[in-house]
Amino acid sequence: MEKYIQIISNSFTGYFNYLVNEITHPQWHSYFWILIVLSLFFYGLELIKPWRKDQPKIRQDFWLDAFYMFFNFFIFSLIGYNALSNVFVELFGDFLGLFGITNMVAVSIAALPAVVQLAILFVLKDFIQWNIHRLLHRSSFLWEFHKVHHSVKQMGFAAHLRYHWMENLIYKSIQYIPLGMIGFGLIDFFMIDLIAIAIGHFNHSNFKLNLGPLKYVFNNPEMHIWHHSKELPEKYGVNFGISLSSWDYLFGKDYIPYDGRDIELGFDGDENFPKGFFGQEIYPLKM
Repeated sequence: MEKYIQIISNSFTGYFNYLVNEITHPQWHSYFWILIVLSLFFYGLELIKPWRKDQPKIRQDFWLDAFYMFFNFFIFSLIGYNALSNVFVELFGDFLGLFGITNMVAVSIAALPAVVQLAILFVLKDFIQWNIHRLLHRSSFLWEFHKVHHSVKQMGFAAHLRYHWMENLIYKSIQYIPLGMIGFGLIDFFMIDLIAIAIGHFNHSNFKLNLGPLKYVFNNPEMHIWHHSKELPEKYGVNFGISLSSWDYLFGKDYIPYDGRDIELGFDGDENFPKGFFGQEIYPLKM
């Protein structure tokens, strides 16, 4: 027990020091500043060439979504997630140790070129997330948490990171074992996360870019807007792609009947959904 108490203590102080250093000593690999630069880049595209020209430049809930961005990426880790995550990793390692397993890596790809390793991680991680995303829609319990993300009424890049903190736990927990069994390193995850964040910002942005045939590979605003449509052809939704649209095309979940630029977003009953951060965070916990 003392070991886990020490892990929790070190996690809080370690992450606090890391975050302070990230903010006060910007470097090319500073996650905090990279997120801000990416956000400003896509916001700039929205201002220069908006897809929905009548949408306000500072759209509805812009500042709420901006706060969600910092909360989900930094504040949530600071107030507990980082400690919880480290304890879970240690507990899981101790559990494997009961069976004499000291290394959970089952398939090593370390001998492959770095670019190939990153490509494998990107595709595998995205496929796992695609299935988790579908689960969030199919499970009535998890859908109550996912409603936070679908409460967006005007789409913009920062809507990408409006989601309930429970989704952090769901995504990270389910991904941990399959990705850990292949033995990817922290640098690999850092690189892939940056790519995924950039694509996620693009998917939700009020900016249109003709991808040509690449639309069948990468998710994009014209496709993802239909995922947020208030009226859907299927009960559990369509267009679940995170970074890659290809999974939806491969498994018949794609749906783009026409240009969805001006469709109504949300879900049935969203007029009664809390409008503020604390109300949205508490809402699923009361169900």
